[in-house]
Parts: sequence; C-alpha cells; structure tokens
Amino acid sequence: MSTRLPLNELHRSLADPALSAMTFLNEAVERFPGAVSFAPGRPAEGEFRTADITRYLSAYVSYRAEVEGASEARITAELFQYGRTNGQIHGLIARTVANDEDIVIDPEAVVVTVGAQEGMLLVLRALFADAADVLLVASPCYVGITGVARLLGIEMVPVPEGPNGLEPAVLRQVSAQVRASGKRPRALYLVPDFANPTGSSVPGATRRQLLDVAAAADLLVIEDNPYGLFRRVGESPLTLKALDADRRVIYIGSFAKTCMPGARVGYVLADQPVTDALGRRTLLAGELSKIKSMVTVNTSAVSQAVIGGMLVDSGFRLREANTDAVKLYAQNLQLLLDELSDRFADRAGISWNRPDGGFFVVVTVPFLADDAALERSARDFGVLWTPMSYFHIDGGGRRQLRLSCSALTPEDIRAGVVRLVAFVNSEESRTPQ
Repeated sequence: MSTRLPLNELHRSLADPALSAMTFLNEAVERFPGAVSFAPGRPAEGEFRTADITRYLSAYVSYRAEVEGASEARITAELFQYGRTNGQIHGLIARTVANDEDIVIDPEAVVVTVGAQEGMLLVLRALFADAADVLLVASPCYVGITGVARLLGIEMVPVPEGPNGLEPAVLRQVSAQVRASGKRPRALYLVPDFANPTGSSVPGATRRQLLDVAAAADLLVIEDNPYGLFRRVGESPLTLKALDADRRVIYIGSFAKTCMPGARVGYVLADQPVTDALGRRTLLAGELSKIKSMVTVNTSAVSQAVIGGMLVDSGFRLREANTDAVKLYAQNLQLLLDELSDRFADRAGISWNRPDGGFFVVVTVPFLADDAALERSARDFGVLWTPMSYFHIDGGGRRQLRLSCSALTPEDIRAGVVRLVAFVNSEESRTPQ
C-alpha cells in the first residue's frame, strides 16, 4: 500500500484556507487564459528584454572591476561560488535607498534576501521568541506576512485601517488591549505606501505619530515598501525608516516591482543593536544572517549581479529609472478609476476607493465575493479579480474584491470593466434582496 499522509498529521498551518488562496487564484488564471485578469499584482512586461539580463550582468562585472578594483578571479568566484550570506550588493543597496528614500544605513545592516518574502520569514523568526509575543498587522493585510506568521505559529491581531491607512489612535488602543490580555505586542507590520490589498497610504503627518505610539507601546515596526515609487498624485512623504530616529523600524524592500521580479531579490534593513549576555553587540542584520544560512544559505549571486547592474545603470537612483513605469501605472490606475465611475455611476451598493498610487483598487459589492463567485466570473464572463476575504484574518472583506491594473493594457482595462459590470449584474440577480 502506498504511503498516505493525513493532513491533520502535518503542520496545522497547511489546513489554513489562507495558504491555499494564492494557489487557487493562480490555477484560475491558468484555467481561463482568455479572461482579463485584474488578479495579480505584477509589474508590466512591456519593457522586459532578455538581452538586458546579460547587459546588466556586464555592467555589474565592470563596476566591480573598474570602480571597486576587484580582480577577475575574485569576481568569478563571487558569481560561481556560494557567497556571503547577507549578500554581495549590500553596499549598492545602501547607496540606492539613500538616494531614493533618504534612508541612511550602514551597508553591514543590509541583508540581501530571496525576495521580500524571505525577508519576512527571517524577521518574524528572529523577533518572536515567546508564545506570548503577538504580531499586530494592519488589516486588511498582505497574505505573505500572514502566511509566514501562521507557518511559524505566531499569533496575529488585526489593527483595522481607516480611509487613510493605519491610524495612531487605533494602534494605541489595540496595543493596549493586547497588553491588558497578558500578552506582549511585539511588532507591527504595515505597508504605509499604497498597501496591498487596499491601495491606502498613511499621510506624512501621521507617520511620526505612528512612530510615537510604537515607541510608547514598545513596539518594533516592520515597514514593507514595494510600491512606494509608484505615486499617481501628490508628493511622496518620507518612509517610516527615514523618520526612524531610534532604530525602531525594520525595513523590507524588494526589486520585484522596480527592477525584475524574476530575479527574486529583496532586502532587509536591520540596524537595531543586539546585545548578548556578555555585553557583546552585533546588529540585527547579523542575527538574521544566522537564520538565512539555515534557510537559503545565500541569495543567488547571479541574480544579485543582475540587480546590481541595474542599480549601477540607474546611477543608484531607481526613482528616476522608473519614471516611465510610474507614468504607466498612474495612467492605468486613473483609467481604471474612470471606467468604474463611468460604468457604475450612482449604482446602489457598489463603491470603491481612489488610491493616490500603486496597483490596487478595492470595490465593495452587494453580494458574496468568494471563490465560487470568482469561478463564475472567470468561466461565464471572462474576468478575474481577487476576493478581499483573502486579506482579512478576522473574517472581513466578504463583499469586496481587489482589482489590480498594473500589468494590463488600456484596452484590457476597458474590456475588463465591461465584463465586470456584466458579472456584477448577474450576481445581483442571484442575490436575494
């Protein structure tokens, strides 16, 4: 008899529906290739060229040799061998975040990761040492962080967002409630700029207040910033990390949206001092390195070199290098908002937010927007979206859906909204009034 493994004998997180959500969505995209997909939050592919990979690799090799003075033998070893656990392009990343985000960081505090997702795993594993430690998450929340927390057995408590992202008063209240229950609110995770899934942003004036509340509550802050460059309107406020005077903020970055998702390169800025029992001091980055050495050993040297070449090519200024992408995403987002306004004007029970940038819009509908509805939408109307219930850990979002317009053409956006209207009409006729 072949071996069978009962699911209830595997780790309990594997039975959590949240861990299956993205798989279901990916399978739906594959099964309905003709559907217009508002589902994935992926960058546009129009500027991708295979020849650029070798060009960026050459740019990095030239920089190492001509600017940093590395020998050919050393460069070869760096590219072909196992590498430094915390990464080889840490210095280039430090220069780039200084230019783009006004974040001044010691290169030794930079951990180069296998995408931002590994960064989340490393940070949560390092910070959460006790069963009484609780992770506060801005809610609704990106499934990547909630999935990692579930895999690690970390308790989460949602902090509901307001119209303008996380609010200091709500954070203060939730932190106090957790502490009053006998547990410790250890860290807060949030995406202050154009959050996934809501597209909301924390106003600049509110950011210092959030840091003040975090300090009073003895909370560490995990700031995730994949979308910050992609503003549609207004001026970009400073990141929490740029405002971080007492090293309370651990910053997670990614090159998936600004450079190349296929490279799978991200980073963590972790400059918090760590002191052992003998009084010896290290940086949190060094402690994350210990975990990384047991998870991925090191981030692909070739991928790092390609991203490093892109940083060199941009003059260590990704904000400027992404000017065309910023314009494209702003136009797509504006078009999506205009189409929703034109097609759903004054429609009772249907509303949506208007983010100032990023990839996402949330639509509220008068019916259950679950997996079964998504199946009908894709099969019968040729349009895909993401149920917002995926992003709530407290059962919310059941009548909301997320639309992503980043990877679509204007023609697809227009056609997709027309199909969405037909789907919504059909669902309304199915729903008892």
